[in-house]
Amino acid sequence: MPNVHELASTLSTAHSSGRLLVLPTVWDTFSAAVAVDAGFEGLTVGSHPVADAIGSADGEKMDFTQYLAVVQRITSSVEVPVSADVESGYGLAPEELINRLLEVGAVGANIEDVVHREGDRVRDRNEHADYIAAARQAADNAGVDFVINGRTDAVKLGTDVFTDPLAEAEARIQLMEQAGARAVYPVGLSTAEQVTKLVASVNVPLNVTAHPVKGHGAGDLSALTALGVRRVSFGPLWQMWLAETSKEQLAAWRS
Repeated sequence: MPNVHELASTLSTAHSSGRLLVLPTVWDTFSAAVAVDAGFEGLTVGSHPVADAIGSADGEKMDFTQYLAVVQRITSSVEVPVSADVESGYGLAPEELINRLLEVGAVGANIEDVVHREGDRVRDRNEHADYIAAARQAADNAGVDFVINGRTDAVKLGTDVFTDPLAEAEARIQLMEQAGARAVYPVGLSTAEQVTKLVASVNVPLNVTAHPVKGHGAGDLSALTALGVRRVSFGPLWQMWLAETSKEQLAAWRS
Protein backbone atom coordinates (compact mmCIF):
# COMPACT_ATOMS: atom_id res chain seq x y z
CA MET A 1 0.00 0.00 0.00
CA PRO A 2 1.44 3.41 -0.95
CA ASN A 3 2.45 5.68 1.91
CA VAL A 4 -0.07 8.46 1.29
CA HIS A 5 1.43 10.76 3.91
CA GLU A 6 4.87 10.75 2.28
CA LEU A 7 3.58 10.86 -1.28
CA ALA A 8 1.16 13.69 -0.51
CA SER A 9 3.95 15.68 1.11
CA THR A 10 6.11 15.12 -1.96
CA LEU A 11 3.36 16.31 -4.31
CA SER A 12 2.45 19.28 -2.15
CA THR A 13 6.08 20.36 -1.86
CA ALA A 14 6.46 20.15 -5.63
CA HIS A 15 3.42 22.42 -6.03
CA SER A 16 4.86 25.03 -3.70
CA SER A 17 8.33 24.91 -5.29
CA GLY A 18 7.62 27.65 -7.84
CA ARG A 19 8.67 25.47 -10.77
CA LEU A 20 6.49 24.02 -13.49
CA LEU A 21 5.26 20.45 -12.99
CA VAL A 22 4.22 18.24 -15.89
CA LEU A 23 1.95 15.46 -14.64
CA PRO A 24 1.10 13.13 -17.55
CA THR A 25 -2.49 11.93 -17.58
CA VAL A 26 -2.58 8.12 -17.51
CA TRP A 27 -5.33 5.52 -17.64
CA ASP A 28 -3.79 2.14 -16.68
CA THR A 29 -0.63 0.58 -15.29
CA PHE A 30 0.96 0.44 -18.74
CA SER A 31 0.64 4.15 -19.44
CA ALA A 32 1.69 4.92 -15.86
CA ALA A 33 4.86 2.86 -16.28
CA VAL A 34 5.66 4.58 -19.58
CA ALA A 35 5.35 8.02 -17.96
CA VAL A 36 7.44 7.07 -14.93
CA ASP A 37 10.10 5.47 -17.11
CA ALA A 38 10.22 8.75 -19.05
CA GLY A 39 11.24 10.45 -15.83
CA PHE A 40 8.10 12.23 -14.64
CA GLU A 41 7.82 12.82 -10.90
CA GLY A 42 4.06 12.48 -10.60
CA LEU A 43 0.97 11.38 -12.50
CA THR A 44 -2.65 12.31 -12.98
CA VAL A 45 -5.36 9.75 -13.69
CA GLY A 46 -7.98 11.05 -16.12
CA SER A 47 -11.62 10.01 -15.93
CA HIS A 48 -12.04 10.42 -19.70
CA PRO A 49 -9.14 8.14 -20.77
CA VAL A 50 -9.99 5.58 -18.06
CA ALA A 51 -13.60 5.51 -19.26
CA ASP A 52 -12.42 4.92 -22.82
CA ALA A 53 -10.03 2.19 -21.66
CA ILE A 54 -12.70 0.22 -19.78
CA GLY A 55 -15.52 0.68 -22.29
CA SER A 56 -17.50 3.21 -20.30
CA ALA A 57 -18.08 6.94 -20.83
CA ASP A 58 -16.93 10.16 -19.19
CA GLY A 59 -19.31 12.46 -17.35
CA GLU A 60 -19.65 10.43 -14.13
CA LYS A 61 -21.09 7.49 -16.03
CA MET A 62 -18.49 5.05 -14.67
CA ASP A 63 -19.14 3.03 -11.57
CA PHE A 64 -17.03 4.91 -9.04
CA THR A 65 -15.88 1.76 -7.28
CA GLN A 66 -14.69 0.36 -10.60
CA TYR A 67 -12.89 3.62 -11.33
CA LEU A 68 -11.18 3.57 -7.95
CA ALA A 69 -10.03 0.01 -8.63
CA VAL A 70 -8.19 1.35 -11.70
CA VAL A 71 -6.69 4.16 -9.63
CA GLN A 72 -5.53 1.68 -6.99
CA ARG A 73 -3.84 -0.54 -9.56
CA ILE A 74 -1.97 2.51 -10.83
CA THR A 75 -0.92 3.79 -7.39
CA SER A 76 0.24 0.31 -6.44
CA SER A 77 2.36 -0.01 -9.57
CA VAL A 78 4.42 3.20 -9.28
CA GLU A 79 6.43 4.97 -6.60
CA VAL A 80 5.49 8.54 -7.55
CA PRO A 81 2.51 10.59 -6.33
CA VAL A 82 -0.75 10.06 -8.19
CA SER A 83 -3.65 12.51 -8.44
CA ALA A 84 -7.05 11.32 -9.67
CA ASP A 85 -9.71 13.19 -11.61
CA VAL A 86 -13.01 12.71 -9.77
CA GLU A 87 -15.14 15.03 -11.93
CA SER A 88 -17.61 16.76 -9.53
CA GLY A 89 -17.33 14.07 -6.86
CA TYR A 90 -19.68 11.37 -8.16
CA GLY A 91 -22.42 12.50 -5.80
CA LEU A 92 -20.33 11.83 -2.70
CA ALA A 93 -19.97 14.08 0.30
CA PRO A 94 -16.49 15.67 0.33
CA GLU A 95 -15.32 13.70 3.38
CA GLU A 96 -16.31 10.36 1.88
CA LEU A 97 -14.71 11.32 -1.44
CA ILE A 98 -11.37 12.18 0.15
CA ASN A 99 -11.36 9.12 2.39
CA ARG A 100 -12.07 6.79 -0.51
CA LEU A 101 -9.29 8.37 -2.57
CA LEU A 102 -6.82 7.98 0.28
CA GLU A 103 -7.83 4.34 0.66
CA VAL A 104 -6.68 3.62 -2.90
CA GLY A 105 -3.46 5.59 -2.59
CA ALA A 106 -4.34 8.81 -4.44
CA VAL A 107 -2.79 11.95 -2.92
CA GLY A 108 -4.46 14.56 -5.09
CA ALA A 109 -7.66 15.13 -7.04
CA ASN A 110 -9.22 17.30 -9.72
CA ILE A 111 -12.66 18.44 -8.54
CA GLU A 112 -14.78 20.27 -11.10
CA ASP A 113 -17.86 22.48 -10.98
CA VAL A 114 -20.07 20.72 -13.57
CA VAL A 115 -22.29 18.11 -11.91
CA HIS A 116 -22.82 15.66 -14.76
CA ARG A 117 -25.12 13.34 -12.81
CA GLU A 118 -27.51 16.28 -12.37
CA GLY A 119 -27.97 17.08 -16.03
CA ASP A 120 -24.63 18.92 -16.29
CA ARG A 121 -25.72 21.46 -13.72
CA VAL A 122 -23.03 24.07 -13.06
CA ARG A 123 -22.43 24.67 -9.38
CA ASP A 124 -22.72 28.22 -8.16
CA ARG A 125 -19.23 29.60 -7.59
CA ASN A 126 -19.70 29.69 -3.81
CA GLU A 127 -21.26 26.22 -3.75
CA HIS A 128 -18.21 24.83 -5.52
CA ALA A 129 -15.81 26.69 -3.23
CA ASP A 130 -17.67 25.26 -0.24
CA TYR A 131 -17.27 21.73 -1.65
CA ILE A 132 -13.53 22.34 -2.11
CA ALA A 133 -13.28 23.71 1.43
CA ALA A 134 -14.99 20.65 2.87
CA ALA A 135 -12.67 18.36 0.92
CA ARG A 136 -9.68 20.35 2.20
CA GLN A 137 -10.94 19.97 5.77
CA ALA A 138 -11.42 16.22 5.32
CA ALA A 139 -7.85 15.82 4.08
CA ASP A 140 -6.51 17.95 6.91
CA ASN A 141 -8.47 15.91 9.43
CA ALA A 142 -6.82 12.79 7.99
CA GLY A 143 -3.43 14.43 8.46
CA VAL A 144 -2.62 14.21 4.75
CA ASP A 145 -1.16 17.09 2.71
CA PHE A 146 -3.57 16.25 -0.10
CA VAL A 147 -3.36 18.36 -3.28
CA ILE A 148 -6.76 19.52 -4.48
CA ASN A 149 -6.75 20.87 -8.02
CA GLY A 150 -9.89 23.00 -8.23
CA ARG A 151 -11.33 22.90 -11.71
CA THR A 152 -13.80 25.24 -13.38
CA ASP A 153 -15.32 24.82 -16.84
CA ALA A 154 -16.42 28.47 -17.09
CA VAL A 155 -14.26 29.27 -20.13
CA LYS A 156 -15.12 25.97 -21.80
CA LEU A 157 -18.87 26.58 -21.31
CA GLY A 158 -18.51 30.01 -22.87
CA THR A 159 -21.05 32.77 -23.38
CA ASP A 160 -23.94 30.30 -23.59
CA VAL A 161 -23.65 30.08 -19.79
CA PHE A 162 -21.66 33.13 -18.62
CA THR A 163 -21.68 36.73 -19.85
CA ASP A 164 -17.91 36.95 -19.35
CA PRO A 165 -16.50 33.41 -19.12
CA LEU A 166 -12.92 34.48 -18.40
CA ALA A 167 -13.98 36.81 -15.59
CA GLU A 168 -16.16 34.06 -14.16
CA ALA A 169 -13.23 31.63 -14.28
CA GLU A 170 -11.06 34.20 -12.53
CA ALA A 171 -13.58 34.65 -9.73
CA ARG A 172 -13.98 30.91 -9.33
CA ILE A 173 -10.28 30.05 -9.16
CA GLN A 174 -9.73 32.80 -6.60
CA LEU A 175 -12.51 31.39 -4.43
CA MET A 176 -11.12 27.87 -4.80
CA GLU A 177 -7.67 29.05 -3.74
CA GLN A 178 -9.21 30.67 -0.67
CA ALA A 179 -11.06 27.40 0.02
CA GLY A 180 -7.82 25.43 0.15
CA ALA A 181 -7.11 24.27 -3.40
CA ARG A 182 -3.37 23.75 -3.89
CA ALA A 183 -3.75 24.26 -7.66
CA VAL A 184 -6.47 25.60 -9.95
CA TYR A 185 -7.58 24.35 -13.33
CA PRO A 186 -9.58 26.72 -15.57
CA VAL A 187 -10.27 24.35 -18.44
CA GLY A 188 -10.43 25.74 -21.96
CA LEU A 189 -7.72 28.40 -21.98
CA SER A 190 -6.31 28.70 -25.49
CA THR A 191 -4.28 31.91 -25.69
CA ALA A 192 -1.29 33.45 -23.97
CA GLU A 193 -3.45 36.44 -23.01
CA GLN A 194 -5.96 34.24 -21.18
CA VAL A 195 -3.21 32.31 -19.43
CA THR A 196 -1.37 35.47 -18.38
CA LYS A 197 -4.51 37.01 -16.88
CA LEU A 198 -5.44 33.98 -14.81
CA VAL A 199 -1.90 33.12 -13.71
CA ALA A 200 -1.68 36.62 -12.22
CA SER A 201 -4.96 36.25 -10.36
CA VAL A 202 -3.90 33.43 -8.02
CA ASN A 203 -0.87 32.43 -5.96
CA VAL A 204 -1.18 28.67 -6.39
CA PRO A 205 -0.13 26.80 -9.56
CA LEU A 206 -2.40 27.21 -12.56
CA ASN A 207 -2.97 23.99 -14.52
CA VAL A 208 -3.37 23.96 -18.31
CA THR A 209 -4.10 21.03 -20.59
CA ALA A 210 -1.47 20.48 -23.27
CA HIS A 211 -1.05 18.07 -26.15
CA PRO A 212 2.09 15.97 -25.64
CA VAL A 213 3.28 16.73 -29.19
CA LYS A 214 1.49 19.90 -30.30
CA GLY A 215 1.71 21.73 -26.98
CA HIS A 216 -0.81 24.38 -25.94
CA GLY A 217 -2.39 27.33 -27.74
CA ALA A 218 -0.19 29.61 -25.64
CA GLY A 219 2.96 27.77 -26.73
CA ASP A 220 5.33 24.96 -25.85
CA LEU A 221 6.77 24.03 -22.46
CA SER A 222 9.26 26.90 -22.55
CA ALA A 223 6.57 29.42 -23.44
CA LEU A 224 4.21 28.16 -20.75
CA THR A 225 7.00 28.40 -18.19
CA ALA A 226 7.68 32.00 -19.23
CA LEU A 227 3.98 32.81 -18.81
CA GLY A 228 4.06 31.55 -15.24
CA VAL A 229 2.18 28.29 -15.72
CA ARG A 230 3.20 25.88 -12.96
CA ARG A 231 1.22 22.73 -13.73
CA VAL A 232 0.54 20.91 -17.01
CA SER A 233 -1.50 17.77 -17.60
CA PHE A 234 -2.59 16.05 -20.81
CA GLY A 235 -6.26 15.24 -20.19
CA PRO A 236 -7.33 12.68 -22.82
CA LEU A 237 -4.95 14.11 -25.44
CA TRP A 238 -2.06 11.66 -24.95
CA GLN A 239 -4.38 8.68 -25.27
CA MET A 240 -6.06 10.22 -28.33
CA TRP A 241 -2.70 10.94 -29.97
CA LEU A 242 -1.54 7.40 -29.24
CA ALA A 243 -4.70 6.00 -30.84
CA GLU A 244 -4.33 8.18 -33.96
CA THR A 245 -0.64 7.35 -34.36
CA SER A 246 -1.25 3.65 -33.83
CA LYS A 247 -4.02 3.56 -36.43
CA GLU A 248 -1.77 5.26 -38.97
CA GLN A 249 1.07 2.81 -38.36
CA LEU A 250 -1.11 -0.30 -38.16
CA ALA A 251 -2.86 0.58 -41.42
CA ALA A 252 0.29 -0.49 -43.26
CA TRP A 253 -0.43 -4.06 -42.12
CA ARG A 254 -3.86 -4.33 -43.72
CA SER A 255 -3.88 -6.95 -46.43
